[in-house]
Amino acid sequence: MSSKASRIGDEVWKTRVDKVNAELVTLTYGSIVAQLCKDYEGDYVEVNKQLDKMGYNIGLRLIEDYLAKTTPQRCANFRETSEMIARVGFKIFLNITPTVTNWSADAKQFSLIFEENPLGDFVELPDDGRAQNALWYSNMLCGVLRGALEMVQMQVEAQFEK
Repeated sequence: MSSKASRIGDEVWKTRVDKVNAELVTLTYGSIVAQLCKDYEGDYVEVNKQLDKMGYNIGLRLIEDYLAKTTPQRCANFRETSEMIARVGFKIFLNITPTVTNWSADAKQFSLIFEENPLGDFVELPDDGRAQNALWYSNMLCGVLRGALEMVQMQVEAQFEK
């Protein structure tokens, strides 16, 4: 399944995706996070919640684009779903392919490991000594996953570990 998912992701990225300048996206994202930090006056728990909420709303709509571009077959299990997320979804929208690993014994939980994170390219964390440990800069990705999967009838929890 993973090689098929990789082929689908590569094909869609090369032929069916309108590309946006990556620097524009990362700079814009950085500005959003910086503004949220100012708006919530360094309350990083609230900033993380807002990033997740924004991502969730994006995910609710992003799934339609994903389904239109990939016309995938229904996944047989959560493992196949994880491979499609990693090798097709992330490839289409961010041109990255995280590694799927750390499966729980009941196959209901896994980790996505990012070797690179394009949202972090132009990171400027607040200089207050707390942001480094309390702010999940890319927390929007967790919301995107939750929102998109909810639209295909899957209730999931997503969070950054480190």
